[in-house]
Amino acid sequence: MTEEPEQIIAAQPDEVRRELTVEHDGNRQHTVQTISQSYPTTVDDLWEACTRPDRLARWFAPVSGDLRLGGRYQVEGNASGEVVACEPPRSFTVTWEFAGDSSQVAVRLAPEGDRARLTLEHGHTGDAGSEFWIRFGPGATGVGWDLALLGLSLHVATGQDRPEDPDAFARTAPAQRFLRVVSGRWAEASVRAGTPTEDATAAADRTTAFYLGENAGS
Repeated sequence: MTEEPEQIIAAQPDEVRRELTVEHDGNRQHTVQTISQSYPTTVDDLWEACTRPDRLARWFAPVSGDLRLGGRYQVEGNASGEVVACEPPRSFTVTWEFAGDSSQVAVRLAPEGDRARLTLEHGHTGDAGSEFWIRFGPGATGVGWDLALLGLSLHVATGQDRPEDPDAFARTAPAQRFLRVVSGRWAEASVRAGTPTEDATAAADRTTAFYLGENAGS
């Protein structure tokens, strides 16, 4: 029996694995956020969903450009970058260039019984103790990827496209519950990576407020 969208949204936080590693080298900080989920489809179908512009536009965002090794891409209203590695249908790596900053995103697909697992790693190197990291922690990026994996879940399970108005979706009760829970899960990952609980919780509260369209506070 096909699940209803609200059931999928409610179950989604527990369907996802989240990990964070934080390493320091002098005044530089290297972080890797890993988010992973198993989907009721094949590796080939998941590859198409993650690499074909017509599929990406349905659950993620409109993506333009030359989507092949060495090509450049642009996510509408978001990041751009270069495809630096590509091994169909199992993995690809892109640079993730946004707001003057550059990081790297690697996506791996693997069969898992009669399902397929997507694992995404987002690595970033920057100044240790940056104001943005202290203020929002891993949730600033992590909640965004959680929303993407939710969109993919709804697309694969129900054929539902992403909301035409993401802000309106964020104001719905199921979405607000989802955002609060996954922001808290990234706080838990941050604590496991060595962040003091009080600091991780405060950063998660600010991240949650941002995604809910509230005042993020100080």
